Amino acid sequence: MNNVETYEARVRDLSLTEQASLTSGATAWSTNGVRDVVREIRVSDGPHGVRRPAGDGIFAESTPATCYPPAVTMGSSWDPALLRRIGAAVAREASVLGVDVVLGPGVNIKRSPLCGRNFEYFSEDPHVSGVMGAALVNGIQSLGVGACVKHFAVNNQETDRMRVSAEVDERTLRELYLPAFEHIVREAKPYTVMSSYNRVNGVYASANPWLLTQVLREEWGFDGLVMSDWGAIEDRVASLAAGCDLQMPPDGSDGRITDAVEEGRLDKKVVATTAGRMLQLQERVDRAERYEDWDKDAHHELAREAAGAGAVLLKNDGDLLPIDPAARLKVAVIGEFARTPRYQGHGSSRVTPTRVDNAWDALRAAAGPDLELTFAPGFFVESAPEGSPDGSDDLRLAEEAVTHATEADVVLLFLGLPDMAEMEGQDRTNIQLPVNQVELVRTVAGACPQVAVVLSNGGTVSVSEWQDKAQSVLETWLGGQASGSAVADLLLGAVNPSGKLTETIPLRLQDDPSYLHFPGQESRTVHGEGRYVGYRHYDTLDAPVAYPFGHGLSYTTFDYSGLDVEQTGDTAWTVRATVTNTGSRAGAEVVQLYVAFDEAHPTRPRHELRGFAKLALEPGESGQAEFHLTGRDLAWYSTQRGGWRIDSGAFTVEIGASSRDVRLRAELHTPGDGIGDALTAQSSLGEWLDHPLGGKLLRERFATRPGLVQVDDVDPTVLAAASQIPLGRFIGPTLGLDADAIVALVAAAHDERDGQ
Repeated sequence: MNNVETYEARVRDLSLTEQASLTSGATAWSTNGVRDVVREIRVSDGPHGVRRPAGDGIFAESTPATCYPPAVTMGSSWDPALLRRIGAAVAREASVLGVDVVLGPGVNIKRSPLCGRNFEYFSEDPHVSGVMGAALVNGIQSLGVGACVKHFAVNNQETDRMRVSAEVDERTLRELYLPAFEHIVREAKPYTVMSSYNRVNGVYASANPWLLTQVLREEWGFDGLVMSDWGAIEDRVASLAAGCDLQMPPDGSDGRITDAVEEGRLDKKVVATTAGRMLQLQERVDRAERYEDWDKDAHHELAREAAGAGAVLLKNDGDLLPIDPAARLKVAVIGEFARTPRYQGHGSSRVTPTRVDNAWDALRAAAGPDLELTFAPGFFVESAPEGSPDGSDDLRLAEEAVTHATEADVVLLFLGLPDMAEMEGQDRTNIQLPVNQVELVRTVAGACPQVAVVLSNGGTVSVSEWQDKAQSVLETWLGGQASGSAVADLLLGAVNPSGKLTETIPLRLQDDPSYLHFPGQESRTVHGEGRYVGYRHYDTLDAPVAYPFGHGLSYTTFDYSGLDVEQTGDTAWTVRATVTNTGSRAGAEVVQLYVAFDEAHPTRPRHELRGFAKLALEPGESGQAEFHLTGRDLAWYSTQRGGWRIDSGAFTVEIGASSRDVRLRAELHTPGDGIGDALTAQSSLGEWLDHPLGGKLLRERFATRPGLVQVDDVDPTVLAAASQIPLGRFIGPTLGLDADAIVALVAAAHDERDGQ
């Protein structure tokens, strides 16, 4: 008896009505319990902290918990070990607050910089999203609390999110939008997965048997529970039959399940299986160690560490940063975000923090006696107050800021997006900073040439319009409740920036590959850009960008050397590279491995990330990054074959500091997977000739027909044209083939292929 059957047997004594009640929640944040068999399970939003509502309402005020940096910042750390620690800390707080399952992480791909929920997601790249997501799941579940990976699948926009159909070809799904989920399911074994609101190729994700049963369970081996996103289910019976076990929140429609069973429209075994999965989930979370409290100061410091690790130094001309806290300088701190931090996104992930730091206070606390700091708000974050329709208050704040800048040696200019500019439930309309902030950069730079811009935003913002006026640009994203202290650490050099971009910053929105397709219309969004999302698009076309994927500077420098590749199997290699800290400060470098393919006409992205390692090095210290490549890292998904395919030929291993800063290269060769495609009468002459079995069979047949020109003797120009014609069209004297000969060739090719 397998696991599923074991749990089914244990709920067999429950009535159909009782079993059906386990397929929906009891409240917005809890499941149903039945007698002494299955207890209530408590769930909570929690991608970057526990949002435990004080009441049962969806929008009830939540109990204070540590607000860690959202996924946009955590992902930019490229540090799975750090995320595992954060996951364990979140789990401890969940335990204290009586939460069994944390609804997170979110690992959807950043298809467009306009997605209003990008702050909740890690990357435009599935490898980064999968590795970082698995680390967070492992951390959460290390204490026995369940994690819920979301939103499965292709939930890449907020516009019309509860109806929109993501129209995506299967190869793109398999290579871009599903791998992060697959990696997490296989490597971290999450207790639960959340199905998304949207439809996938016309079928709601919550009622999609291909997604929830065939792919998730049968192919990937997921053995946990699937729950719906809140309010995502349109048809209870169809969703349950497709593999969505739990409807959240409840809508009082359990009778539809019992009716469907009694009327023969739903197999009663489906209901029993779901009830068994609820029991299995209960037993998994009941293994959790229960905690009475957590160290709020220690968790705040962990949030501070994470915020510092995820910040990305985009630009640092003249080494303007860091500022020596003991220097005799006058520094103007300008921008309301320094005093009123923007530290998390808006929506279901919004955590009530235990406390909040701001950069202005933190800078003053860390500054030496000779570092003189002044502050000016510079702008209104949301809008000017009522009573100043002519913008006079904005002008007054800008003039005050310029006065401070004129008297300063250095300006720290805090800019960013207002809270309501990016949020769950709506997408952004542009990637610009507010106009008043862009104007402020120019006016302040005119008063003081030494300007360092500090950005606070959950999604990519354009820097092209203003970054030439700034010597330094520090992207801090959304840093959680300790962001203010973390920013002070970075600006004053207590922490060396080590974050790298997990998404490309374009020169302009119109350059984004999804620009002509996002967000679609009439409840359809066509993924016309296919697999060419983010750097896969820009790097394949060698198109200019503001900052490439993987980019991030440091206060020190790193040298790459000693690339070594060891083949450990037919399609397996170990790749090693040495990195040396050649500067005067301790720092960490994210070493990135890409697999590249040189094609005259691209059939796949020019290169794709397949590994990364973060090395912390003291000045003069060297460290070695080691990667393991497998055949899957070289494979592409063949819809014709219905599986992954490895072609024979050359490929290049690239080791670099970003997708555009490749330091080391090695050309390798793979024999491929050795699997030939099945040949038919509709396969072209060229496909037959290029096929290792078909080519041999066809040439042997020609050799036995005296008087026929042998294929290899045909004029190449003629052969190139003929190669596109299906073999079955050559019936006649030209190649000496008839219908029986075609049937015999196909049969022989199949027999030899099956006998391999």
